[in-house]
Amino acid sequence: MTERRWSVDLTVKRNFATQGVVLLTLATCVVLGLLMSAAATAGPRPLAPLPKVKMPSKAKVEVGKLMFFEKRLSGDADRSCADCHIPEQGWAFPEPLSIGYPGTLHYRNAKTVLNARFAKYFYWDGRLDGGNDLPTQARDSMTDSHFMAADGRIMGQRMKQIPQYVKMFKKAYGKEPHFGVIIKALGDFEKTLVSRNVPLDKYLKGDKNALSAKAKQGLALFEGKAGCIQCHDGLMLSDGKPHATGVPVNPDIFEVKRYTTLRSQQMFLGTPNYYNLKQDPGFFATEKNSKFFGTFVTPSLREVSKTAPYMHNGVLPTLEAVVDFYNVGGIREATNKDPLIRPLGLSGSEKTALVEFLKSLAGDDLGYRTADYTADKMPPYELLKWVGKDN
Repeated sequence: MTERRWSVDLTVKRNFATQGVVLLTLATCVVLGLLMSAAATAGPRPLAPLPKVKMPSKAKVEVGKLMFFEKRLSGDADRSCADCHIPEQGWAFPEPLSIGYPGTLHYRNAKTVLNARFAKYFYWDGRLDGGNDLPTQARDSMTDSHFMAADGRIMGQRMKQIPQYVKMFKKAYGKEPHFGVIIKALGDFEKTLVSRNVPLDKYLKGDKNALSAKAKQGLALFEGKAGCIQCHDGLMLSDGKPHATGVPVNPDIFEVKRYTTLRSQQMFLGTPNYYNLKQDPGFFATEKNSKFFGTFVTPSLREVSKTAPYMHNGVLPTLEAVVDFYNVGGIREATNKDPLIRPLGLSGSEKTALVEFLKSLAGDDLGYRTADYTADKMPPYELLKWVGKDN
């Protein structure tokens, strides 16, 4: 009798324990659901100034800077990062569609690398996580056959035949140049490409004279009537999410070299039916969900006045054209267009004010000039004498 009662008591305790786990699980799901719902309806984040960040050592920045302009890192020694991310063009590309590896052309506009250390995702299709992992982005771009087509082993051997680089890498990283440390150096240099002395940032920090009266009017429109902040919010003026904005297809992507690049890259990304594409699939190539077809991750608006032309395919040549495009609600017949894209009803003076505000998002010139890093000014190859050396 005692054993039976003990067995019943244990069964009851187990039932209570099981019910407790179920209730706890349900409660957790409810809380998570509420948090997710709150996040979804929380609205845009307030605009914020760039934070102060720790910079790499001078030695790392110096060697990384030279790597950024070094054409000998690419497969045929004829492409550098700076060929598509030009300092004088806001570290972006001044034409609607970028160049590619020699013999090819690309089908997207090259984005700026300014403030890349704060980006949530890299590339228009968001296929790489952003954050502080700049070496991974450097590796991806350098080894992509459509960009620099680099072989990590070959680039390391080339850099070892340049005594100045050997000395610089040993000083900065305690190692001879090799693929892993080269991409690290590039990442360390890009960490320094941060906007400085930005009028909006100064205004957000309390300097009410940092913006002109017209720019302040534009800021009010940006956050209000124009609704720009719905997608361009927070620190980077970007929500980091994919949207279809109704941008027209750039017909130049069907030029043979560009269309070949589009299909080739989409094949490598595993995009279904890549050989029949009639437009850039965008974030769909990353997510493989049809609702994302033709969507692109919201770009940052920082330094936007220096990075014309605009959109993923460069079809809008000026900031005025961008504002006009959104003012009419994009292309009306566009499929998959985000419901946030709607006619704004801005007057001529309001559009001017909005452009004036967008110009306040650019900071000082960082002082780099492409002409200072031409091939004849880069450290030369030298025949090294290995006989008698401990290597």
